[in-house]
Amino acid sequence: MQKRTTILMDADLLERLDRYAARSGWTKTAVIAAAVEGYLGANDTTPDLPFLAVGRSDHGRLSLDGRQIARREAGQRPGPEPQ
Repeated sequence: MQKRTTILMDADLLERLDRYAARSGWTKTAVIAAAVEGYLGANDTTPDLPFLAVGRSDHGRLSLDGRQIARREAGQRPGPEPQ
């Protein structure tokens, strides 16, 4: 699903974007989206969690174990061990 947003950009940079989009045949939206994807791919240090779910279980430790796994996957310090 696409969502609309508004960005503010230096006039010179916007002119460069217009020229590039016209030359390449891409829309400005496509150029900006590719640039953001590339930037985030190179600079976003937040790890993707492979799986995280909410549910109920008769096994009481599952939610505590799940929190430890999520912390470990996110690279955070482990919390205190459950009593």
